[in-house]
Order: sequence, then structure tokens, then C-alpha cells
Amino acid sequence: MISVAIQSIGRKTLVFFQEFGQVVQLFVEIVKSIPQLIRSRKNFFYQLEHIGVNSIPLVLIIATFTGAVAAWQAAYQLKGIAPLSFLGSATSRSIITELGPVLTAVVIAGRVGASIAAEIGSMKVTEQIDALETMGINPAAFLATPRFFASLIMMPILVVFADAVAIVGAYFISNFFLGVSFNVFFESVRRYFAFGDFAFGLIKGMIFGGFTALLGCHIGFHTEGGAEGVGLSTIRSFVISSALILILDYILWTIIF
Repeated sequence: MISVAIQSIGRKTLVFFQEFGQVVQLFVEIVKSIPQLIRSRKNFFYQLEHIGVNSIPLVLIIATFTGAVAAWQAAYQLKGIAPLSFLGSATSRSIITELGPVLTAVVIAGRVGASIAAEIGSMKVTEQIDALETMGINPAAFLATPRFFASLIMMPILVVFADAVAIVGAYFISNFFLGVSFNVFFESVRRYFAFGDFAFGLIKGMIFGGFTALLGCHIGFHTEGGAEGVGLSTIRSFVISSALILILDYILWTIIF
């Protein structure tokens, strides 16, 4: 019984390191194919639109309610400890450093990461990737590189958009339900705003976006089993990306602080 458990752990460990090596190899291929990004700029601009512009409505909804919940939660935490005049700084700092980047990244992992895995996975099971290789086209350069860099660029932009919308949402809750005026709320935001917090949120968004696209491409390239395999790859991409976002978030906080 013990030997079976040890063998199972050993197999899973080997699979983990094998897959980790494949992800690193894909990342190296993406970096090496940066010069080819200019030639495939049409695909690159399409990915910018798909990942960034088309995600705005979903990010808008998530950010609005994130800000609203942050305002209620901050008001509850400040109750009996500090006046509500600190509500602007309490909500804005938590949104800029944590809620904005993390929740936006999770949403993008569900919408974009899973979409990348499904698109490339469908091409894999229908042998379109084999056809690209037959024509002398590097699949990593043609498929992964535009998606990776589009996600890397658009995620910080989406994070800025989410931060702004969430702070406005927090203000409306503070004003209409908690009686905090516009001047008091945004004066608190301005007084305690730190550019380092803002930069930290953007860096986290960029890292989360890069890892989400990288994992989506990797899982797509290794999809097997027809339509069922594509479905499993889609789910796997979202689950792993979401878990990795939270793990990376903890690691980044540990490194910074």
C-alpha cells in the first residue's frame, strides 16, 4: 500500500516537472520569435482587440460590484475604529493593490485563457497545427506569440480600467448609503495615494496576464482526444490559471513586503 502511494507520488512529480519543462520551452520559443511579431501584426492586433477591448463589458460589471462590496466591507472594518472620512483611502488602496488586479486576472483567465486553450486545442485535434509545421511555419511563433504579448500588454490596461470603475463604484455606495461626500471621499483617495501601490498593481496584472496566456497556449498545444479533449483542456486552463494567479499573488506580496 505504501509502495503504491510512493509510486503514484513519484509519477505525479515526474509529470509535473515534465510539464513545467514544456512550459519553459514554450516561453523560450515565444521570446525567440519576437522579431516575427511584426510580420504577424494583423493577428497581433486582432488578439489585442479580442483580449482587451472585448473584455471591457465583463470587467466593467465585475469592477463595479467589486468597488461596491469594498466600500461596504471597509465601512464595516472602520466602524468604531476610525471615521468614515478614511473610506476613500481604505477602498482605493485595497482595490489598486489587490482586488483590481486579482479579480480582473481571474475573469480574464475564464474568458481569455480558456478561449486560447480551446482555439489552439481545436487546431491540435483537427491536425491544423501539423499542417502549419508541414508548411514550415512555427506554431509557437504563429499562434502563441501574438496571444502572449497581447495579453501582456492589455492586462495592465484592463487593470487600470477596473481600478477606476471600482473606485467610482465605491464612491457611489459611500455617498448614497453612507453619507460620505464627493470631496471627503476623493480627498482621502488623493491624500493616501501611493504611486508604488499603483505600479505594483500594474506589474501584478502584467504577470498574471502573461502566465494566463502562456498556460492557455501550452494546454492547447497538448490537447488530445477530440471534442472531449478540447472541453477538458478548456476547464484545465481556467482551473490552473486561477489557482496560479492566487499563488503568484501571495508570492509577489511576500517578495515586496
